[in-house]
Amino acid sequence: MKIRTTSAALATLALVAFAAQAQTTPAAPATPAAPAAAPAPSAATPAPASAAGVETGLAAVYSDKLHGRKTASGQVYDRNKLTTAHKTLPFGTQVKVTNVKNDKSVVLLVNDRGPTQAGRVLDVSPAAAKALGISARGMAEVRVEVAEAAPAKK
Repeated sequence: MKIRTTSAALATLALVAFAAQAQTTPAAPATPAAPAAAPAPSAATPAPASAAGVETGLAAVYSDKLHGRKTASGQVYDRNKLTTAHKTLPFGTQVKVTNVKNDKSVVLLVNDRGPTQAGRVLDVSPAAAKALGISARGMAEVRVEVAEAAPAKK
């Protein structure tokens, strides 16, 4: 006698065997799960600002297409000024930005919001990128420190 099997028949047999095993195998007592370890930081995820106000992550150069347009602070974006966009720091804050690869630093004025891409901590003007040794359309890992807090609102 020749037995013919099909994939549907094999799948049915596998389900029946699984169900039978599940009925005869006693359930293991529930144990509390160990807390998950925090993921290691990577270039794609910026390190959170520490108590000292230091943040590390990627900085990207602003597009030249934005030159002359208003920023979120209301100022007009000038590619030749030392400015930056940060997600949360108040407008008017001055930050010391250091390229961690070549140790070049510059103080930039926060006058815009951004960046919107995951893993980035700053968008910098081309003038700032030049001072930091970042290529015109490039990115670099930077360290950001608050140099001077924004002036108090009147």
